[in-house]
Amino acid sequence: MSNRSQIPREEGIDHTLSLIREGYRYILNRRQIFSCDIFETRLVGKKAICMGGKEAAEIFYDNEKFKRKDAAPNRAVQTLFGKNGVQALDGQAHRQRKEMFMSIMSSNELDRLTGIIRKQWKLAVDKWVQMDKVIFYEEVKEIMCRTACEWISIPVSANKVKGVTKDLGAMFESVAAIGPTHWLGRNARNRIEKWVGKLVEEIRDGKVNVSENSILYKFIRYHDPYGNSLDTDTVAVEVINILRPLVAIAIFINFIALTVYHYPNETKKLERSDEKYSLKFIQEVRRFYPFFPFVAGLVKNDFIWKGFKFEEGTLTLLDLYGTNHDPNIWENPDVFNPDRFTTWDGGLFDFIPQGGGDYFMGHRCAGEWVTIEIMKVSLDYLVNRINYDVPDQDLSFSMVSMPSIPRSKMVIKNISKRE
Repeated sequence: MSNRSQIPREEGIDHTLSLIREGYRYILNRRQIFSCDIFETRLVGKKAICMGGKEAAEIFYDNEKFKRKDAAPNRAVQTLFGKNGVQALDGQAHRQRKEMFMSIMSSNELDRLTGIIRKQWKLAVDKWVQMDKVIFYEEVKEIMCRTACEWISIPVSANKVKGVTKDLGAMFESVAAIGPTHWLGRNARNRIEKWVGKLVEEIRDGKVNVSENSILYKFIRYHDPYGNSLDTDTVAVEVINILRPLVAIAIFINFIALTVYHYPNETKKLERSDEKYSLKFIQEVRRFYPFFPFVAGLVKNDFIWKGFKFEEGTLTLLDLYGTNHDPNIWENPDVFNPDRFTTWDGGLFDFIPQGGGDYFMGHRCAGEWVTIEIMKVSLDYLVNRINYDVPDQDLSFSMVSMPSIPRSKMVIKNISKRE
């Protein structure tokens, strides 16, 4: 007698439009309807398994059961990830390439990055105090672009910063878009890859000098498991895999500003400069607000989990947003409460705004520590270093648009420095 169970199945020919209509809550809604953390559906004409929760995350990040190569749809490759990037690698190739990224996450590099972001915040505030109003999201993207380029050691002229910022933003702002917006994102990636690739060639030809201790030089000098250096196009893709995510932190920073405005009682606690509470606040922002909706993988080999059969090659989506809002993990998950992180044990599979699992061996985002450090500096500026007004505006944010940001992009005015 078989102990195999039937995976709950969503009836219908295809549910791509439902995913587009429901956005971040698509998987969570069906997990609740089926009273099961796993279900089968059809997306873009193909069978797909969707799942969420701590145990689902743990199995999804088992490299023996799932692979990433060819899992992401082509439109995401063309805008978000680029070809042959670390996200699409598996096995030894992934571990080797991931080591390249993790090597720049040393305490010295993080300290250097923190110094750069503080300087860029100061320069931005010097400019903002002269402006009638500031569209916060757009300005913070530029702060992050300047920070990223300086940290990596990419020279970018003053008249080019806004264009580079716009193109890097278009890559993650267009990933779920269709039509003209998608093509804006694709064209933006092409321009940035060409720009970075040209710089890589000029460094290799000795026409441009960069420090041998720089992140850019380390990437150029990297060798794959077979002793081969990366080709120019792949170096460009991996450099952009630092630039783009750093600029995307502007989404989290925008939600910090929104939270500071919406939860003044929490902000008062932050004014006491309690570093432990600041970290809990930041973690709750990352848990509470929408960032990545899900991640994709392909079943590596047939296996059975909890009686459910997973067949080789099946597209599988892990519900990031829904896991961070799972009532089986988080008490009152739709309530903003930083104190919930007082007792959090630092699990690798229950809190996954930027993916789960092990940093070094798995596909968890290498830049998670960077994200937290940058958010700390940004939170300190918004709470303790500047005064500003928030005029009437539409501060609602969509649970359908990916990524989601407040519709007004958070307008602030009357900015002044605190003494």
